[in-house]
This record gives sequence, C-alpha cells and structure tokens, in this order.
Amino acid sequence: MAWMTQDHPIFTESIRRIRIALGDTGLPPLEQQVLERLVHSSGDLSLGPLLHCSEAACTRGMTALQQGASILTDTAMAAAAVVPMARRTLGSAVHTVLEWAPDVAPEGSTRTAAGMEKAWRDLSTQDPPPVVLIGSAPTALDVLLRLVEKGARAPSLVIGMPVGFVGVAESKRALQESRLQQIRLEGSRGGAGLAAATVNALLRASTDACVSTTRKARGLKNVP
Repeated sequence: MAWMTQDHPIFTESIRRIRIALGDTGLPPLEQQVLERLVHSSGDLSLGPLLHCSEAACTRGMTALQQGASILTDTAMAAAAVVPMARRTLGSAVHTVLEWAPDVAPEGSTRTAAGMEKAWRDLSTQDPPPVVLIGSAPTALDVLLRLVEKGARAPSLVIGMPVGFVGVAESKRALQESRLQQIRLEGSRGGAGLAAATVNALLRASTDACVSTTRKARGLKNVP
C-alpha cells in the first residue's frame, strides 16, 4: 500500500507480519487497515471477531474527516494519541469533552458525561459534525446516544470502544442498536489507545486517498 511507504521500517514490517498472521479476513481494504492498526496497538491478534463496523462506516468517517470534521474524544489520553497523526495528515481539530467538563463530577454522574452534554451542544452544529471517540467513558457514550435519540444531530462516526466491566457492555449494546455510523469493539476490551488507533487509521487513509487522487490527476503512478 502507498501509505506504508511513508512509515518507519519497523512499523511497515510489523504490519506485514500482522497481515500474514491474520490471514484472509475478507474485510474491505479500509476496515482491514483499521484492524491492522488495532492489532499493532494492542499486540492482540484475536481482535478481529470483536471488530464491528456499520455499513460503509469507515468510508463515511474518512470522507467526513476529509471534509473537515473535527475529532471529539472522551479523555486527554485519547486526544494525545490522535493529535500527532491529525497534525501530520489533515490538520483536523482534536477536542476532548473534558474541555467542557466541570471540575467536580455532578452527583450521580461523571465529568465526562457532563462534558459530553455541553460539548455536543457546541460542536454538533459543525458541518460535517465531529467524529466521536469513546475509549474509556461509557457514561459519555450513553449521554451522546441519549442526546441523538432526543433529536440532536448525529456524529459523522462513533468509535465506540470503552474498556472495562461497569456499564461497558450496556453502552456498546445501546450503540449497536442505534442507527449511528459506528466502529465498535465488542466485549470488555477497548481503551484510549485502541480508539485512537482506529481514527488514526482513517486519518492516514484519508490523506493517502487525497495523494492518490492528485497523482492520478497528474498522470503519475501510485507506489504499489
């Protein structure tokens, strides 16, 4: 793939070995890239069956990013993992719900849940609406789903990968049952690193698609 020619040789070799180990997944190319990034970030070759994407979710998420969609994360850790790739590729704005969160969690809630409610009120007016990453806070995902159900604008894409054992299965099930464009990791696995790896795969693919289009327009061949 052309995008791999710009990567460090160690990363390129890692992806080559991951691809061999995974074998023929039958996934579309973009979903394959997402899976490879997830495996690379986790060292876990068993993630394949846990990865679920709604129809054309990866393509639509990539298109939204190319059109200027910002990225909203649930934690500073996830944002920190996305910012370098965003800067190197599309220059996407990266936010965390903590920018809108109170200093102290409201009674019976969490800071990320409160932050999501305020953040989505401000950011959902963007066109296209943001891509949302959830890697640690199922409560933030619950709030987002509730807001959309009540009539708020839907995100361009939800990457729903909260990790853990409390509220995680329920929030992932609610995401599955929603009609939102989504990339989901089933079970208790997930986390900031995996959610970030997913959007980083889309950011890189977004840039590569633009480069490929430009080269074709100029009559140049892409690197195989």
